[in-house]
Amino acid sequence: LFQTLYNYFWWERLWLPENVTWADLEDQDGRVYAKASHLYVTLPMAFLFLIVRHLFETYVATPLARLLNVKEKIRLKATPNAVLEKFYAATSKHPKQADVEMLSKKSGCTVRQVERWFRRRRNQDRPSLLKKFREASWRFTFYLIAFIAGMAVIVDKPWFYDLREVWKGYPIQSMLPSQYWYYTIELSFYWSLLFSIASDVKRKDFKEQIIHHVATIILISFSWFANYIRAGTLIMALHDSSDYLLESAKMFNYAGWRNTCNNIFIVFAAVFIITRLVILPFWIMHCTMVYPLELYPAFFGYYFFNVMVAVLLLLHIFWAYLIIRMAQKFITGKARGGLGTARGCPRGEGAVVEDERSDREETDNSEEEEEKNGPLSNGHPVLNNNHRKTD
Repeated sequence: LFQTLYNYFWWERLWLPENVTWADLEDQDGRVYAKASHLYVTLPMAFLFLIVRHLFETYVATPLARLLNVKEKIRLKATPNAVLEKFYAATSKHPKQADVEMLSKKSGCTVRQVERWFRRRRNQDRPSLLKKFREASWRFTFYLIAFIAGMAVIVDKPWFYDLREVWKGYPIQSMLPSQYWYYTIELSFYWSLLFSIASDVKRKDFKEQIIHHVATIILISFSWFANYIRAGTLIMALHDSSDYLLESAKMFNYAGWRNTCNNIFIVFAAVFIITRLVILPFWIMHCTMVYPLELYPAFFGYYFFNVMVAVLLLLHIFWAYLIIRMAQKFITGKARGGLGTARGCPRGEGAVVEDERSDREETDNSEEEEEKNGPLSNGHPVLNNNHRKTD
């Protein structure tokens, strides 16, 4: 049964044009061709990336955060309350008004105290500013290095300047060592992102991020199996061209450098829209959809590859909508907050672009009452002889 499934999976008509077989892609005369076995190394490399990331965040990103004076916002903690904690963990983090009133009776707290407890409890679960800065630093470093490496791999190739060269001689196109390393490093990195997504900062587009990582892994892997390497390197370099700008904007935002953050964000928005909404559909997708049909009839691999690129394009349109919303707020002076949920800049000191994907830090409007009555214990005021907030 396994052998039958294996044979069906690697059926040549799925991966290659008609009249081409896997035998045509056997290594010979010093020419090496892409094989599925070449990518087995990406899984252990993905775990190696996780180790390198941990070391980078600990010994590079954390000292850099201190150097840039990245400060944590002091959060008031929710006092222990078994009734409210049980509802928070098992039912909902955002109770409805009827639930608040019910919890008020069960816990012996006032409605306002219950609402305050849930605000503080949600804020406790939000990732710290340092965690966000460390993640942004790691991704900035990788995307910048990957973009430079990707350009070094393709800038001297004829298909970088003439897209028809992408298909010259296809599929009998031998693999270059630089292409191999570019592919394995990129694929390993996206595997590592998929493995760590549950523990990374969770944003509102969490599901879209998973779809993006899975689609990217499938696209990279398939383009390697079907020997779409030239097109694959172009697409990867195109995507890396804007990502490092976004991550650097986040870093400066967390550090409170609002003008630098805003300026980089505007550059990022322009590069993102040009590369992913103009170059990708009108140059790259035209290259992968039109030119191959001049050489051979469409086959499954042709359709599959272009469908996966179209999935990425749809995600780019979704993110472009969020970016334009942020840019519009920035231009009209209505922007606030910061990229990646952090409000790195004090209010009233200039507009800072806000990430539409992020949850906002909730403010506690009851602090004045607490200042007057003292801190809460299980939702009730307690005596504080020092007349200071200890929360």
